[in-house]
Amino acid sequence: MRLFRIAMVQMNPTVGDLGGNARRVIQGIREARKAKADLVAFPELAITGYPPEDLLLSPRFLEDTRRALDEVVRQCRDMAAVVGYVSEGPGGGATQTRPMVVPAGRHERYNAAAVIVDRRLVASYDKLYLPNYGVFDESRYFHPGRRIPVVVVNGTVFGVNICEDIWFPEGPSRVQAAAGAEVIVNINASPFHVGKGRLREQMLATRARENGVIVTYTNTVGGQDELVFDGNSLILDQSGEVIVRGKAFEEDFLLADLNVGAVSRARVAQGRRKWSVGRTPAAIERVVVSDVYVARPRPRLEPDHALPLSPLEEAYQALVLGVRDYVRKNGFKRAVIGLSGGVDSALTAVIAVEALGAANVLGVFMPSPYTSRESREDVKELARRLRLTVRTIPISRLLQAYLRELAPSFEGRRPDTTEENLQARVRGNLLMALSNKFGHLVLTTGNKSELSVGYATLYGDMAGGFAVIKDVPKTMVYDLARLCNCRGTTAVIPKRILDRPPSAELKPDQKDEDTLPPYALLDPILKAYVEEDRAPEEIVAMGFDRATVTRVMAMVDGSEYKRRQAPIGIKITHRAFGKDRRMPITNGYRNIEVKKSRAGRSRGG
Repeated sequence: MRLFRIAMVQMNPTVGDLGGNARRVIQGIREARKAKADLVAFPELAITGYPPEDLLLSPRFLEDTRRALDEVVRQCRDMAAVVGYVSEGPGGGATQTRPMVVPAGRHERYNAAAVIVDRRLVASYDKLYLPNYGVFDESRYFHPGRRIPVVVVNGTVFGVNICEDIWFPEGPSRVQAAAGAEVIVNINASPFHVGKGRLREQMLATRARENGVIVTYTNTVGGQDELVFDGNSLILDQSGEVIVRGKAFEEDFLLADLNVGAVSRARVAQGRRKWSVGRTPAAIERVVVSDVYVARPRPRLEPDHALPLSPLEEAYQALVLGVRDYVRKNGFKRAVIGLSGGVDSALTAVIAVEALGAANVLGVFMPSPYTSRESREDVKELARRLRLTVRTIPISRLLQAYLRELAPSFEGRRPDTTEENLQARVRGNLLMALSNKFGHLVLTTGNKSELSVGYATLYGDMAGGFAVIKDVPKTMVYDLARLCNCRGTTAVIPKRILDRPPSAELKPDQKDEDTLPPYALLDPILKAYVEEDRAPEEIVAMGFDRATVTRVMAMVDGSEYKRRQAPIGIKITHRAFGKDRRMPITNGYRNIEVKKSRAGRSRGG
């Protein structure tokens, strides 16, 4: 039996921390060598972190990246490694001791994978298909690759490609399989959204079957600004069956013995070339390091199989990891949250406590004349269950001071949403003052449904540093809250918080549904319009009232200026506000034949 032992390091890099990332790679190489692996794979752009964005425009950053990779090359002994980095020259099969340098005056960058064997950079693969949609801007920074190497190590032929490359049936994997590759080493920085993992696994199984190769998929893990990377690294055999599955939302070290002899025998048994090469803009190159197989004595491995998570559990874990890494990687120690007695702030508090620990989260309760007794009691009970410190700062006197000073300017005007929004803005001021004084990061508590239609107050409840549930629709907020209550031995969110009708409590007996359609109706319309780009006629054809659809779409369009000023938040859906959905604020085009509506701005202005 011809076996090829591969290690995969599912690591959590920090963008720009070149030295720290390189040290993590070197530690992974040492662990893989100790495990007697033939090859160890690291994620896409493991040296720089993903996405490095405009850091790539700095010549010094690129020089420091080369130096970091040089150190990794020097530390790789007695085995092969595939490491994601930024190359400044087209890769290929020429044996080198360091990355190729582009002549002065040329500025070409490549999203590359270094193939290192025994302290030599023997090949460099440059990503062929550069994603330029959604959250991706790779065509802004990189050139597509020109060569497709296959490498022979210990008698095993493997091809290397990067993330997007493997999604194309006629892409590099097909070319490499036709050139004799028995294993495809695909390295990734694939951002998470709910449902993507299942789609990804189906695609990888198809690619393994249609090319008759073993596919290894190494993904990064961790939070980077609004993105979260879920890990979930995979190895699939030539029939598309999963043989190793990495952990979700955790760093992991995976090890497997690949039966490459079975791949070779299957091809011989077919008696013909099954894998034809389609058109490709890159040339194939073969790099031979050692073409004779030498069996190495090593203990037998038992496949490690992490269990897949449910979609709701995935979303929750993504939110926890996103908060933890944003706080940690940006040098904060503690967070502060405004608690209202509602489900949004309760869920945000639970996530923050799991991510940071209760000792590192401060809750602030800021009652107004319209705050109900139930809200006071529910905040107190939530804090008890989470063991959370809560500071109470009433805002009634501050509100009256604002109103008194504004009275001459407001003379002759009736009270309206302005007075409601003042309450939110007083609270925002208090939270930012605490942040300023103690260095805490303010976590905002608004959800995607509210942000979509502008049911939020600029410089009020939108004030803060990080929006935890910004991409979570209100109906999912309730689902996640119920999940939180089922995860432990006791419920952490009081039942009454889940049962009470949602309310901003900015005027007597106020309910969200006084201004908005019921969330069970609103959220499907928002998903169709915001995430799926459906036209109004299509949404009406789904069974929704035309007047409601028209109203909701007008509210979304009229709130773009507010969303642009919102703090960044964690992406968990297919299409999030921010990098994912970029609409002009000044915009004369309308999907609907109505004037720009001010509906839904009751908390906005």
